[in-house]
Amino acid sequence: MTNILVLGANGGIARVAIDLFLKETDNQLTLYLRNSSRLRNLESNRVTVIEGDVLDKEKLKNAVIGHDVVYANLAGSLEQMAKTVVETMNETNIKRLIWISSMGIYDEVPGQRYSTILDPYRKSAEIIEASDLDYTILRPGWFTNKDEIDYETTQKGEPFKGHEISRQSVADLVVKLATSPGLEVRKSLGVSKPE
Repeated sequence: MTNILVLGANGGIARVAIDLFLKETDNQLTLYLRNSSRLRNLESNRVTVIEGDVLDKEKLKNAVIGHDVVYANLAGSLEQMAKTVVETMNETNIKRLIWISSMGIYDEVPGQRYSTILDPYRKSAEIIEASDLDYTILRPGWFTNKDEIDYETTQKGEPFKGHEISRQSVADLVVKLATSPGLEVRKSLGVSKPE
């Protein structure tokens, strides 16, 4: 059994991933988010909810202790959040991090140049890649709510394929990464629906 901490547990991908974890694994989940009243219908003895901000380092540190995997599905001050998460994981000796980012952070999307809007995603990825953590960064395409699991991945340095991806597909990959030690460690994966 794996203990998984989900940061930003009310995010669109996180909510789908939580459902998959509960249906397909025996993992224990700790759901960390700013407003716990947003989570509904989570009647499970395998779920603990912690209300807190990722930038509250002491609270985050207490949450991280005892977990095997940290899955971060965050928005907002991403650069500072990445620093806080990396520092906290180093201090608690937790190594496995799955971090949701965005396509385009390496200018890897053919025919597209993404402007400064992606800078927080770029900078947070740089912080994580410079760490000693066993990270996997996911760079999904544009999200859809399609009821499908259909995706392919590309490695950092390869052109990004496709444009869109279902939240369900990204959640499926998150669950695979969290439950398969050593899978795609220290990699940055583009994730999209095959065209």
